[in-house]
Amino acid sequence: MSDTVSRGEPLLVAEGLTKHFPVMGGFPFRRRVGAVQAVDKIDLTVRAGESFGLVGESGCGKSTTGRLLTRLLEPTAGRISYRGRDITHARRTELAPIRSEIQMIFQDPYSSLNPRQTVGRIISGPMEINDIRPAGGREARVRELLEIVGLNPEHYNRFPHEFSGGQRQRIGVARALALEPRLVVADEPVSALDVSIQAQVVNLLRSLQRDLGIAFLFIAHDLAVVRHFSQRVAVMYLGKIVETGSRDDIYRSPRHPYTHALLSAVPEGVTASPSPRRERIRLTGDVPSPILPPSGCRFRTRCWKATDLCAAEEPPLAQVDGSSGSHLTACHFPEP
Repeated sequence: MSDTVSRGEPLLVAEGLTKHFPVMGGFPFRRRVGAVQAVDKIDLTVRAGESFGLVGESGCGKSTTGRLLTRLLEPTAGRISYRGRDITHARRTELAPIRSEIQMIFQDPYSSLNPRQTVGRIISGPMEINDIRPAGGREARVRELLEIVGLNPEHYNRFPHEFSGGQRQRIGVARALALEPRLVVADEPVSALDVSIQAQVVNLLRSLQRDLGIAFLFIAHDLAVVRHFSQRVAVMYLGKIVETGSRDDIYRSPRHPYTHALLSAVPEGVTASPSPRRERIRLTGDVPSPILPPSGCRFRTRCWKATDLCAAEEPPLAQVDGSSGSHLTACHFPEP
């Protein structure tokens, strides 16, 4: 495995990644009666130094994907490679050398920090586990990290309950940076925060990504936040990736009906110069159960373009006419 990966080269690659959670039934609940198809055969590539956004509504499998890529969950099928090395079913000892290179920022800053440990202990813990001894000592490094994320280094001995939600999330960011990772998976890092604090945390992550050259997989359901942060975007629906492309491709010319509907729901500001407003699309029906997803295209039960072909054949994630080579859509009848 190469020690260096040039900016823009594939860093983490998932191929056919699948995660099914068994559903147990009968008595005494020892018989498998089905499976929740949380993630089903997705392909994903995160390049070195880039910010990649993964968006979709709640329950579509975004967080499960993040945990699979960090190997916090064991995949049911598929392949995950990191810097050219297959880590799909790597054992704990085999993962140890790369654990420090892939870090995670969790969604809830109130439950992701140990209330019995001080901030200094929380941030220095990963360094102790990985036997990292920075120049000047761990305490000096922790104080430096606190300053990097916009907190007072003098807060070293405080406990999490003494901080606000935004400050706690900054502590989580400092903990993720403690091992100088190459990739950070941020699982909805601002969804639990006030709107006024969200911008501060997103701008912090954006500056860190730019200054330190860290690759980010930014998982969120807020399209405005993803547009502000990410260079490339993938849209997920019911365990499948339905569209992927650059930020401009996705937001200016969405090709999948689901992406089109999501963007139509984003509030638009009133400007002095009149501009054409995006048509509001109201989806009918509920999201199908991941235990028994629809045949063919999974979005067909809520799509206004669905035909018998959509029920019979699952559309591949492929380039459509008139789009850039990196703009892929899984739809038989893509938007013009």
